[in-house]
Amino acid sequence: MTNDLWRLSATEIASRIAARTITARQATESALARQAAVNPAINAVVAAMPEEALAAADAVDAALARGATPGPLAGVPVTVKVNMDQKGHATTNGLRIQRDLIAATDNPVVANLRKAGAVIIGRTNTPAFSLRWFTRNSLHGATRNPRNPALTPGGSSGGAGAAVAAGIGAIAHGTDIAGSIRFPAYVCGVHGLRPSLGRIPAWNASGPERAIGAQIMAVSGPLARSVADLRLALQAMSAEDAHDPWWVPAPLEGPALPKRAALCVRPEGLNTDPALERALRQAALALQEAGWSIVETPCPPLREPARLQAHLWMAEFRRNGAAAVAREGDPDASFIYAQMERLAGPCDLDGFHDALQARAGLVRQWQLFLRDYPLLLLPPCGELPFPDMLDVSSPEAFERVVEAQLPQIALPLMGVPALTLATGQVEGPHGAAPVGVQLVAGRFREDVLLAAGALIEAASPPVTACDPA
Repeated sequence: MTNDLWRLSATEIASRIAARTITARQATESALARQAAVNPAINAVVAAMPEEALAAADAVDAALARGATPGPLAGVPVTVKVNMDQKGHATTNGLRIQRDLIAATDNPVVANLRKAGAVIIGRTNTPAFSLRWFTRNSLHGATRNPRNPALTPGGSSGGAGAAVAAGIGAIAHGTDIAGSIRFPAYVCGVHGLRPSLGRIPAWNASGPERAIGAQIMAVSGPLARSVADLRLALQAMSAEDAHDPWWVPAPLEGPALPKRAALCVRPEGLNTDPALERALRQAALALQEAGWSIVETPCPPLREPARLQAHLWMAEFRRNGAAAVAREGDPDASFIYAQMERLAGPCDLDGFHDALQARAGLVRQWQLFLRDYPLLLLPPCGELPFPDMLDVSSPEAFERVVEAQLPQIALPLMGVPALTLATGQVEGPHGAAPVGVQLVAGRFREDVLLAAGALIEAASPPVTACDPA
Protein backbone atom coordinates (compact mmCIF):
# COMPACT_ATOMS: atom_id res chain seq x y z
CA MET A 1 0.00 0.00 0.00
CA THR A 2 1.29 3.45 -0.87
CA ASN A 3 0.61 4.82 2.62
CA ASP A 4 3.32 2.47 3.95
CA LEU A 5 6.03 3.53 1.50
CA TRP A 6 7.78 5.43 4.29
CA ARG A 7 8.87 2.05 5.68
CA LEU A 8 10.96 1.27 2.60
CA SER A 9 14.68 1.87 2.29
CA ALA A 10 16.00 4.61 0.04
CA THR A 11 17.45 1.95 -2.24
CA GLU A 12 14.06 0.29 -2.70
CA ILE A 13 12.19 3.57 -3.12
CA ALA A 14 14.61 4.74 -5.81
CA SER A 15 14.42 1.38 -7.57
CA ARG A 16 10.62 1.33 -7.59
CA ILE A 17 10.36 4.91 -8.81
CA ALA A 18 12.88 4.25 -11.59
CA ALA A 19 10.86 1.16 -12.60
CA ARG A 20 7.66 3.27 -12.54
CA THR A 21 5.91 0.90 -10.12
CA ILE A 22 5.38 3.83 -7.76
CA THR A 23 5.65 7.58 -8.25
CA ALA A 24 7.84 10.08 -6.47
CA ARG A 25 4.66 11.88 -5.40
CA GLN A 26 3.35 8.71 -3.75
CA ALA A 27 6.63 8.20 -1.87
CA THR A 28 6.65 11.83 -0.79
CA GLU A 29 3.01 11.84 0.31
CA SER A 30 3.68 8.76 2.43
CA ALA A 31 6.76 10.37 4.02
CA LEU A 32 4.89 13.61 4.72
CA ALA A 33 2.01 11.70 6.30
CA ARG A 34 4.46 9.83 8.52
CA GLN A 35 6.11 13.10 9.48
CA ALA A 36 2.77 14.65 10.41
CA ALA A 37 1.84 11.58 12.47
CA VAL A 38 4.98 11.14 14.57
CA ASN A 39 6.97 14.37 14.54
CA PRO A 40 4.82 16.11 17.20
CA ALA A 41 6.00 13.48 19.71
CA ILE A 42 9.72 13.84 18.97
CA ASN A 43 10.26 17.29 17.40
CA ALA A 44 12.90 15.98 15.00
CA VAL A 45 11.81 18.16 12.07
CA VAL A 46 11.54 21.84 12.97
CA ALA A 47 10.73 23.19 9.51
CA ALA A 48 8.31 21.20 7.37
CA MET A 49 7.90 22.00 3.68
CA PRO A 50 5.10 19.86 2.23
CA GLU A 51 4.29 22.07 -0.77
CA GLU A 52 7.96 22.39 -1.74
CA ALA A 53 8.48 18.64 -1.31
CA LEU A 54 5.48 17.72 -3.46
CA ALA A 55 6.61 20.13 -6.17
CA ALA A 56 10.05 18.47 -6.18
CA ALA A 57 8.44 15.03 -6.36
CA ASP A 58 6.27 16.10 -9.28
CA ALA A 59 9.39 17.35 -11.06
CA VAL A 60 10.97 13.89 -10.67
CA ASP A 61 7.86 12.21 -12.06
CA ALA A 62 7.74 14.66 -14.98
CA ALA A 63 11.41 13.99 -15.77
CA LEU A 64 10.78 10.25 -15.79
CA ALA A 65 7.78 10.73 -18.04
CA ARG A 66 10.03 12.55 -20.53
CA GLY A 67 12.41 9.60 -20.52
CA ALA A 68 15.12 11.31 -18.52
CA THR A 69 17.54 9.16 -16.54
CA PRO A 70 16.72 9.47 -12.83
CA GLY A 71 19.42 10.36 -10.34
CA PRO A 72 20.51 7.79 -7.74
CA LEU A 73 18.11 9.28 -5.16
CA ALA A 74 15.29 10.18 -7.56
CA GLY A 75 12.13 10.60 -5.47
CA VAL A 76 13.70 9.52 -2.18
CA PRO A 77 12.44 11.58 0.82
CA VAL A 78 15.32 13.05 2.85
CA THR A 79 15.87 15.62 5.60
CA VAL A 80 18.51 18.34 5.96
CA LYS A 81 19.99 19.69 9.20
CA VAL A 82 19.20 23.33 10.05
CA ASN A 83 22.87 24.33 10.12
CA MET A 84 23.11 23.93 6.32
CA ASP A 85 22.06 26.59 3.82
CA GLN A 86 18.93 25.60 1.92
CA LYS A 87 17.63 28.24 -0.45
CA GLY A 88 14.64 30.09 0.97
CA HIS A 89 14.99 28.68 4.49
CA ALA A 90 16.62 29.94 7.67
CA THR A 91 20.03 28.54 8.57
CA THR A 92 19.23 28.79 12.26
CA ASN A 93 21.80 26.39 13.71
CA GLY A 94 19.36 26.25 16.63
CA LEU A 95 19.76 29.98 17.35
CA ARG A 96 17.22 32.73 17.91
CA ILE A 97 19.80 35.23 16.67
CA GLN A 98 19.78 33.42 13.29
CA ARG A 99 16.05 32.81 12.92
CA ASP A 100 15.95 35.35 10.04
CA LEU A 101 19.17 34.21 8.32
CA ILE A 102 17.48 33.11 5.10
CA ALA A 103 19.78 31.33 2.65
CA ALA A 104 19.93 32.72 -0.87
CA THR A 105 21.62 29.60 -2.27
CA ASP A 106 21.96 25.92 -1.44
CA ASN A 107 24.95 24.54 0.42
CA PRO A 108 26.81 22.18 -1.99
CA VAL A 109 25.65 19.11 -0.09
CA VAL A 110 22.03 20.26 -0.42
CA ALA A 111 22.58 21.03 -4.11
CA ASN A 112 24.04 17.55 -4.60
CA LEU A 113 21.02 15.93 -2.96
CA ARG A 114 18.74 17.86 -5.31
CA LYS A 115 20.85 16.95 -8.36
CA ALA A 116 20.53 13.29 -7.36
CA GLY A 117 16.75 13.67 -7.36
CA ALA A 118 16.20 13.55 -3.60
CA VAL A 119 13.07 15.19 -2.22
CA ILE A 120 13.72 17.32 0.87
CA ILE A 121 10.73 16.98 3.21
CA GLY A 122 12.00 18.91 6.24
CA ARG A 123 14.85 20.46 8.20
CA THR A 124 16.04 18.76 11.37
CA ASN A 125 16.84 20.07 14.81
CA THR A 126 20.24 20.70 16.38
CA PRO A 127 21.36 22.13 19.74
CA ALA A 128 22.26 25.81 19.86
CA PHE A 129 25.51 26.32 17.89
CA SER A 130 25.48 22.55 17.12
CA LEU A 131 27.49 22.38 20.32
CA ARG A 132 26.32 19.23 22.17
CA TRP A 133 25.67 15.49 22.06
CA PHE A 134 22.11 16.31 23.21
CA THR A 135 19.50 18.28 21.25
CA ARG A 136 17.62 21.19 22.79
CA ASN A 137 17.62 24.92 22.05
CA SER A 138 15.61 28.01 22.91
CA LEU A 139 14.34 28.48 19.34
CA HIS A 140 13.10 25.05 18.28
CA GLY A 141 12.85 23.21 21.62
CA ALA A 142 14.00 19.70 22.49
CA THR A 143 14.14 16.61 20.29
CA ARG A 144 13.16 13.27 21.82
CA ASN A 145 14.66 9.85 21.11
CA PRO A 146 11.89 7.87 19.38
CA ARG A 147 13.21 4.55 20.68
CA ASN A 148 13.24 5.68 24.31
CA PRO A 149 12.39 9.25 25.37
CA ALA A 150 14.38 8.82 28.58
CA LEU A 151 17.56 8.73 26.48
CA THR A 152 19.30 11.47 24.54
CA PRO A 153 18.62 11.49 20.78
CA GLY A 154 22.23 12.55 20.46
CA GLY A 155 23.66 15.67 18.94
CA SER A 156 24.36 17.70 17.26
CA SER A 157 22.48 15.88 14.47
CA GLY A 158 19.90 14.73 17.01
CA GLY A 159 16.98 15.70 14.82
CA ALA A 160 18.49 13.75 11.93
CA GLY A 161 18.96 10.58 14.00
CA ALA A 162 15.48 10.79 15.51
CA ALA A 163 13.89 11.43 12.10
CA VAL A 164 15.45 8.39 10.44
CA ALA A 165 14.72 6.17 13.45
CA ALA A 166 11.04 7.21 13.36
CA GLY A 167 10.66 6.75 9.61
CA ILE A 168 10.65 10.45 8.69
CA GLY A 169 12.63 10.14 5.48
CA ALA A 170 14.84 7.28 4.38
CA ILE A 171 18.06 9.32 4.64
CA ALA A 172 19.03 12.22 6.87
CA HIS A 173 21.83 14.70 6.35
CA GLY A 174 24.04 15.39 9.36
CA THR A 175 27.34 17.07 10.22
CA ASP A 176 30.18 15.78 12.39
CA ILE A 177 33.08 17.59 14.06
CA ALA A 178 33.16 15.54 17.29
CA GLY A 179 30.63 12.75 16.74
CA SER A 180 27.59 14.70 15.59
CA ILE A 181 26.65 12.06 12.97
CA ARG A 182 28.01 8.95 14.64
CA PHE A 183 26.64 9.55 18.13
CA PRO A 184 23.00 10.31 17.17
CA ALA A 185 23.10 7.24 14.94
CA TYR A 186 24.32 5.13 17.87
CA VAL A 187 21.79 6.34 20.44
CA CYS A 188 18.85 6.32 17.99
CA GLY A 189 19.63 2.80 16.78
CA VAL A 190 20.46 3.63 13.13
CA HIS A 191 23.64 3.81 11.02
CA GLY A 192 25.74 6.95 10.53
CA LEU A 193 28.72 7.62 8.28
CA ARG A 194 31.30 10.32 8.93
CA PRO A 195 33.15 10.58 5.60
CA SER A 196 36.77 11.57 5.09
CA LEU A 197 37.67 15.23 5.16
CA GLY A 198 37.29 16.42 1.54
CA ARG A 199 34.85 13.71 0.44
CA ILE A 200 31.58 15.71 0.56
CA PRO A 201 31.68 19.40 -0.43
CA ALA A 202 30.08 21.92 1.91
CA TRP A 203 29.95 25.72 2.24
CA ASN A 204 27.42 28.11 3.74
CA ALA A 205 27.26 31.32 1.72
CA SER A 206 25.08 32.84 4.45
CA GLY A 207 27.93 32.96 6.97
CA PRO A 208 31.63 33.79 7.20
CA GLU A 209 34.31 31.32 6.20
CA ARG A 210 34.75 28.55 8.73
CA ALA A 211 37.73 28.82 11.04
CA ILE A 212 40.65 26.49 10.35
CA GLY A 213 39.73 23.97 13.04
CA ALA A 214 36.29 23.48 11.53
CA GLN A 215 37.77 23.39 8.03
CA ILE A 216 39.99 20.42 8.88
CA MET A 217 37.59 18.55 11.17
CA ALA A 218 33.93 19.20 10.24
CA VAL A 219 32.21 17.13 7.54
CA SER A 220 28.73 16.40 6.25
CA GLY A 221 27.42 12.85 5.89
CA PRO A 222 24.38 10.58 5.91
CA LEU A 223 22.35 8.70 8.52
CA ALA A 224 20.11 5.83 7.40
CA ARG A 225 18.55 2.52 8.41
CA SER A 226 20.66 0.39 6.06
CA VAL A 227 24.26 0.28 4.91
CA ALA A 228 23.09 0.17 1.28
CA ASP A 229 21.31 3.48 1.83
CA LEU A 230 24.48 5.03 3.28
CA ARG A 231 26.33 3.93 0.15
CA LEU A 232 23.66 5.48 -2.07
CA ALA A 233 23.66 8.72 -0.06
CA LEU A 234 27.46 8.97 -0.12
CA GLN A 235 27.43 8.61 -3.90
CA ALA A 236 24.93 11.45 -4.22
CA MET A 237 26.38 13.80 -1.60
CA SER A 238 30.00 13.56 -2.75
CA ALA A 239 29.59 14.99 -6.26
CA GLU A 240 32.10 17.71 -7.15
CA ASP A 241 31.43 21.32 -6.20
CA ALA A 242 34.11 23.97 -6.67
CA HIS A 243 32.76 26.10 -3.81
CA ASP A 244 34.59 23.86 -1.31
CA PRO A 245 38.40 24.15 -1.60
CA TRP A 246 38.83 21.02 0.52
CA TRP A 247 36.89 18.75 -1.85
CA VAL A 248 39.01 15.94 -3.32
CA PRO A 249 38.14 13.94 -6.49
CA ALA A 250 38.85 10.62 -4.78
CA PRO A 251 37.20 7.48 -6.20
CA LEU A 252 34.42 5.90 -4.17
CA GLU A 253 36.02 2.46 -4.62
CA GLY A 254 39.69 1.93 -3.84
CA PRO A 255 42.10 -0.93 -4.58
CA ALA A 256 41.76 -4.25 -2.78
CA LEU A 257 43.21 -4.37 0.72
CA PRO A 258 44.02 -7.26 3.05
CA LYS A 259 41.01 -8.38 5.08
CA ARG A 260 42.76 -7.63 8.34
CA ALA A 261 41.03 -5.76 11.16
CA ALA A 262 42.17 -4.49 14.54
CA LEU A 263 39.89 -4.75 17.56
CA CYS A 264 40.36 -2.28 20.41
CA VAL A 265 37.71 -2.61 23.13
CA ARG A 266 39.15 -0.20 25.70
CA PRO A 267 41.25 2.40 23.86
CA GLU A 268 43.64 4.10 26.28
CA GLY A 269 41.81 2.75 29.31
CA LEU A 270 38.27 3.74 28.29
CA ASN A 271 35.80 2.08 30.66
CA THR A 272 33.72 0.44 27.94
CA ASP A 273 30.32 -0.89 29.03
CA PRO A 274 30.13 -4.73 28.92
CA ALA A 275 27.18 -4.59 26.51
CA LEU A 276 29.27 -2.60 24.06
CA GLU A 277 32.17 -5.01 24.46
CA ARG A 278 29.82 -7.88 23.57
CA ALA A 279 28.63 -5.97 20.51
CA LEU A 280 32.21 -5.40 19.40
CA ARG A 281 33.17 -9.04 19.82
CA GLN A 282 30.07 -10.20 17.96
CA ALA A 283 30.90 -7.83 15.13
CA ALA A 284 34.46 -9.12 15.02
CA LEU A 285 33.14 -12.67 14.89
CA ALA A 286 30.87 -11.79 11.96
CA LEU A 287 33.85 -10.41 10.08
CA GLN A 288 35.99 -13.41 10.99
CA GLU A 289 33.34 -15.79 9.67
CA ALA A 290 33.39 -13.80 6.41
CA GLY A 291 37.12 -14.33 5.99
CA TRP A 292 38.63 -11.39 7.90
CA SER A 293 41.50 -11.87 10.32
CA ILE A 294 40.98 -10.09 13.63
CA VAL A 295 43.83 -8.88 15.84
CA GLU A 296 43.05 -7.46 19.27
CA THR A 297 45.56 -4.66 19.75
CA PRO A 298 45.86 -1.11 21.07
CA CYS A 299 45.13 1.60 18.51
CA PRO A 300 47.07 4.84 18.02
CA PRO A 301 46.47 7.70 20.46
CA LEU A 302 42.97 9.03 21.05
CA ARG A 303 43.38 11.12 24.19
CA GLU A 304 45.95 13.51 22.71
CA PRO A 305 43.90 14.02 19.50
CA ALA A 306 40.82 14.63 21.65
CA ARG A 307 42.71 17.22 23.69
CA LEU A 308 43.99 18.97 20.58
CA GLN A 309 40.56 18.84 18.96
CA ALA A 310 39.04 20.69 21.90
CA HIS A 311 42.04 23.04 22.05
CA LEU A 312 41.69 24.06 18.39
CA TRP A 313 37.93 24.37 18.53
CA MET A 314 37.87 26.46 21.70
CA ALA A 315 40.75 28.71 20.59
CA GLU A 316 38.66 29.71 17.57
CA PHE A 317 35.27 29.77 19.25
CA ARG A 318 36.51 32.20 21.88
CA ARG A 319 37.18 34.84 19.19
CA ASN A 320 33.54 35.32 18.16
CA GLY A 321 31.56 32.48 19.68
CA ALA A 322 31.72 33.71 23.26
CA ALA A 323 29.96 36.95 22.32
CA ALA A 324 27.40 35.01 20.28
CA VAL A 325 26.71 32.70 23.23
CA ALA A 326 26.06 35.76 25.38
CA ARG A 327 23.75 37.30 22.78
CA GLU A 328 21.80 34.07 22.31
CA GLY A 329 21.31 33.60 26.05
CA ASP A 330 20.53 29.89 25.70
CA PRO A 331 21.01 28.32 29.16
CA ASP A 332 22.28 25.01 27.80
CA ALA A 333 24.78 26.63 25.43
CA SER A 334 26.04 28.96 28.15
CA PHE A 335 26.65 26.05 30.54
CA ILE A 336 28.28 23.85 27.87
CA TYR A 337 30.54 26.66 26.67
CA ALA A 338 31.68 27.37 30.25
CA GLN A 339 32.52 23.70 30.82
CA MET A 340 34.38 23.36 27.53
CA GLU A 341 36.36 26.53 28.23
CA ARG A 342 37.24 25.20 31.69
CA LEU A 343 38.40 21.81 30.39
CA ALA A 344 40.23 23.08 27.29
CA GLY A 345 42.24 25.68 29.17
CA PRO A 346 43.87 28.78 27.67
CA CYS A 347 45.31 28.82 24.17
CA ASP A 348 47.45 31.62 22.76
CA LEU A 349 48.77 31.90 19.21
CA ASP A 350 51.78 29.74 20.03
CA GLY A 351 49.52 27.07 21.52
CA PHE A 352 47.32 27.12 18.45
CA HIS A 353 50.38 26.75 16.21
CA ASP A 354 51.70 23.91 18.38
CA ALA A 355 48.37 22.07 18.14
CA LEU A 356 48.36 22.21 14.34
CA GLN A 357 51.99 21.11 14.29
CA ALA A 358 51.31 18.16 16.59
CA ARG A 359 48.36 17.10 14.43
CA ALA A 360 50.71 16.11 11.59
CA GLY A 361 52.46 13.53 13.75
CA LEU A 362 49.18 12.06 14.95
CA VAL A 363 47.85 11.83 11.38
CA ARG A 364 51.05 10.00 10.44
CA GLN A 365 50.64 7.46 13.25
CA TRP A 366 47.06 6.76 12.23
CA GLN A 367 47.90 6.47 8.54
CA LEU A 368 50.60 3.90 9.25
CA PHE A 369 48.34 1.93 11.58
CA LEU A 370 45.49 1.86 9.06
CA ARG A 371 47.92 0.71 6.39
CA ASP A 372 48.71 -2.34 8.52
CA TYR A 373 45.10 -2.78 9.67
CA PRO A 374 42.74 -1.50 6.95
CA LEU A 375 39.85 -1.66 9.42
CA LEU A 376 39.61 -0.81 13.12
CA LEU A 377 36.74 -1.77 15.43
CA LEU A 378 36.15 0.68 18.29
CA PRO A 379 33.29 1.29 20.71
CA PRO A 380 31.06 4.18 19.61
CA CYS A 381 31.09 5.44 23.20
CA GLY A 382 32.21 4.18 26.58
CA GLU A 383 28.63 4.04 27.89
CA LEU A 384 25.18 3.00 26.86
CA PRO A 385 23.14 5.99 25.59
CA PHE A 386 23.06 8.71 28.21
CA PRO A 387 19.89 9.80 30.01
CA ASP A 388 18.61 12.90 28.28
CA MET A 389 20.14 16.22 29.35
CA LEU A 390 22.77 14.52 31.52
CA ASP A 391 25.48 16.90 30.31
CA VAL A 392 23.87 20.05 31.77
CA SER A 393 22.98 18.49 35.12
CA SER A 394 26.37 19.29 36.72
CA PRO A 395 30.03 19.93 35.84
CA GLU A 396 30.82 16.39 37.00
CA ALA A 397 28.19 14.95 34.67
CA PHE A 398 29.64 16.94 31.77
CA GLU A 399 33.09 15.50 32.48
CA ARG A 400 31.59 11.99 32.59
CA VAL A 401 30.06 12.54 29.15
CA VAL A 402 33.31 13.89 27.70
CA GLU A 403 35.27 10.89 28.99
CA ALA A 404 32.81 8.40 27.52
CA GLN A 405 32.86 10.24 24.18
CA LEU A 406 36.59 9.77 23.64
CA PRO A 407 36.06 7.65 20.45
CA GLN A 408 33.77 10.35 19.06
CA ILE A 409 35.92 13.40 19.79
CA ALA A 410 39.35 12.22 18.72
CA LEU A 411 38.93 10.81 15.21
CA PRO A 412 37.94 14.04 13.39
CA LEU A 413 41.36 15.55 14.11
CA MET A 414 42.91 12.99 11.73
CA GLY A 415 40.27 13.44 8.99
CA VAL A 416 39.62 9.70 8.73
CA PRO A 417 36.21 8.20 7.92
CA ALA A 418 34.23 6.32 10.56
CA LEU A 419 30.96 4.42 10.59
CA THR A 420 28.62 3.79 13.51
CA LEU A 421 26.52 0.66 13.07
CA ALA A 422 23.44 -0.24 15.08
CA THR A 423 23.64 -3.90 16.13
CA GLY A 424 20.62 -4.32 18.43
CA GLN A 425 19.46 -3.22 21.83
CA VAL A 426 19.78 -4.21 25.47
CA GLU A 427 17.98 -3.40 28.69
CA GLY A 428 19.85 -0.56 30.34
CA PRO A 429 19.39 1.40 33.56
CA HIS A 430 16.90 3.71 31.79
CA GLY A 431 15.04 1.08 29.79
CA ALA A 432 15.68 -0.28 26.31
CA ALA A 433 18.92 1.11 24.89
CA PRO A 434 20.49 0.73 21.43
CA VAL A 435 23.95 -0.77 21.16
CA GLY A 436 26.38 -0.65 18.28
CA VAL A 437 29.95 -0.54 17.07
CA GLN A 438 32.23 1.96 15.35
CA LEU A 439 34.41 1.14 12.34
CA VAL A 440 37.38 3.25 11.22
CA ALA A 441 39.33 3.09 7.94
CA GLY A 442 42.01 5.03 6.11
CA ARG A 443 41.31 8.31 4.36
CA PHE A 444 38.90 8.00 1.42
CA ARG A 445 38.30 4.32 2.18
CA GLU A 446 34.61 4.60 2.99
CA ASP A 447 34.26 1.57 0.70
CA VAL A 448 36.08 -0.55 3.30
CA LEU A 449 33.74 0.68 6.03
CA LEU A 450 30.62 0.00 3.96
CA ALA A 451 31.75 -3.47 2.86
CA ALA A 452 32.61 -4.51 6.42
CA GLY A 453 29.52 -2.77 7.73
CA ALA A 454 27.30 -4.77 5.40
CA LEU A 455 28.73 -8.02 6.81
CA ILE A 456 28.11 -6.93 10.40
CA GLU A 457 24.64 -5.65 9.46
CA ALA A 458 23.74 -9.06 7.98
CA ALA A 459 24.68 -10.74 11.27
CA SER A 460 22.68 -8.25 13.40
CA PRO A 461 18.96 -7.65 13.94
CA PRO A 462 17.51 -5.53 11.10
CA VAL A 463 17.18 -1.80 11.71
CA THR A 464 13.59 -0.74 11.23
CA ALA A 465 11.70 2.48 11.84
CA CYS A 466 9.94 2.66 15.18
CA ASP A 467 6.84 4.35 16.51
CA PRO A 468 7.85 6.92 19.15
CA ALA A 469 7.60 5.46 22.62
